[in-house]
Amino acid sequence: MDTILALKALIMGIVEGLTEFLPISSTGHLILAGSLLHFAGPAFPKEKVDVFEIVIQAGAILAVCWEYRARIAAVIGGLFSDRKAQRLVINLIIAFLPAAILGFLFSKKIKAVLFAPVPVAIAFIVGGLIILWVERRNKGNMGYSSGRIDSVDDMTALDAFKVGCAQAFALIPGTSRSGATIIGGMMFGLSRKAATEFSFFLAIPTLFAATIYSLYKERALLSAADAPLFTIGTLAAFVSAFLCVRWLLRYISSHDFTVFAWYRILFGLVILGTAYSGVVAWVE
Repeated sequence: MDTILALKALIMGIVEGLTEFLPISSTGHLILAGSLLHFAGPAFPKEKVDVFEIVIQAGAILAVCWEYRARIAAVIGGLFSDRKAQRLVINLIIAFLPAAILGFLFSKKIKAVLFAPVPVAIAFIVGGLIILWVERRNKGNMGYSSGRIDSVDDMTALDAFKVGCAQAFALIPGTSRSGATIIGGMMFGLSRKAATEFSFFLAIPTLFAATIYSLYKERALLSAADAPLFTIGTLAAFVSAFLCVRWLLRYISSHDFTVFAWYRILFGLVILGTAYSGVVAWVE
């Protein structure tokens, strides 16, 4: 195995894990990191890189599954007897469908046009401005309890559908799946805690489905020789995501998401500035 390529896979996995559940776009950061690292090349062509970036999301999702293992076990155990468990599962299915349907219909067109550093930078900036607007609207509502819905158990099917529609915007790279679901949830009346936890739970079917679909669709591209790189990236994503999820749950108890908004805006401006000045030769 190529040591340099393995190191790049490790870095990509860390980037995935650290950014998957923050409202800063893991896909956008992976596109940018891959561009800077020149991850795609003769030894690992871009088609395999695209699959790699999706598959390592499984590591991040496993981190959420481990963090919420008791809750997940309770939901599975109560699936045929507990109304709260049944409602949560139904709401997750409802919220999952908009992005799944639109992704199935338009993913090829989106990848062809928008999976590049400059469109990602624009999405960073626009997303940051939206977060600032939402937080300004919610000014004074800090911490966990700041909406009409304090718990994911209190969500209705309509609430879930609205969050699912918000998640669909994350098909645009640089938007952020977690950012769209958390900020969208807050716009629709969820508390900061409820929006964040529902975003975590919704990530499980969404990203696992994307991983399985990508592996099946591109199975002809992969071989046993690719397994070490995929394993390195997935393990790195798991560890970094686990640390990030625990940190984020503590953070939102007393902070809002304004700092992430400014990060998105400044980072987006830096990308645009370096791209148009030629300081950094961003590649697709």
